[in-house]
Amino acid sequence: MSDPVIAPCLWFDDQASKAASFYIETFGSGRVVARTLFPSSHDNPVGQPRGGLMSVEFEIHGQRFTAVNGGPRFVINPSISFFVYTTSAAEARRLFAQLSRDGQTLMPLDAYPWSACYGWAADRFGVSWQVMLDDSATPSPAIAPSLMFCGAQFGNASTAMAMLCGVFPNSRITRTQRYSANEDGAGSVKEGRFVLAGQNMVAMDSPGEHAFTFNEAVSLQVLCDDQAALDHFWQALSDGGERGQCGWLQDRFGISWQVVPKRWVDWLGSSVDAAARDRVFKAMLPMTKLDLATLERAFAASKAAQTVSVWETASRKLATDLPERLAR
Repeated sequence: MSDPVIAPCLWFDDQASKAASFYIETFGSGRVVARTLFPSSHDNPVGQPRGGLMSVEFEIHGQRFTAVNGGPRFVINPSISFFVYTTSAAEARRLFAQLSRDGQTLMPLDAYPWSACYGWAADRFGVSWQVMLDDSATPSPAIAPSLMFCGAQFGNASTAMAMLCGVFPNSRITRTQRYSANEDGAGSVKEGRFVLAGQNMVAMDSPGEHAFTFNEAVSLQVLCDDQAALDHFWQALSDGGERGQCGWLQDRFGISWQVVPKRWVDWLGSSVDAAARDRVFKAMLPMTKLDLATLERAFAASKAAQTVSVWETASRKLATDLPERLAR
């Protein structure tokens, strides 16, 4: 099985385009990969305008993200944040200043026992970033999603890392630092670093009281090459969790995932004709686990209909023009 692409998905009300532009400008190295649109011929489940922007797929420093216009249903919180490791204190200061501007500082940029330069901020869109000077980071800055296990999920970081590394190929736990016996949360994971299918990740247990936990506002997309890979990740990640619509699920720890084909932006992209997008979207709506063959047929049916339409137009023109030519 080839490695899937793991892409964090950020749920916004209607700010996906502004957010993607902000992150690309802030990090100074990025690009928009694709844009997808909602159906033009019928309403969508999240109440966004017909034919409007559904998502922006973008990259910053090689990390793929999806920004979604999903309406006000879900609100981003710090349960999933993003570590930004940099080897330059000046770059750490620059990034923290940009990310915290018009946002909220959760921990001020300062020297801490774990880093000579570290800060935690929620940006103007509510997304949490932990900027950290780390001489081992390559390339700089490196971005890693961080899972915070708190509340009812406190103490599950170690189990979750092991479970996830068992689900994804090319995965391993690289570091586990635990709270000492005289600290709150003694024995649980203070910081765990692991790799999922080549993607750097962080997990931590937080013993404090928090008014949030994992939700759909920040999910993790698993972009699969084929149906066999999609079946594997859907089954393994949903085991003990909850299965939702359109490829969405929550694992046994409450973390939200989207198990989707890599081709989904080809089917719903802004450069695709409206009929093709609408057919694929309509076919996808009743699905839980996605059926790639059905979606491919829906897309191909639209192309076939276009071919028939072109043929019919050409035939009508020929039927009109031929008698005139013969009469000359």
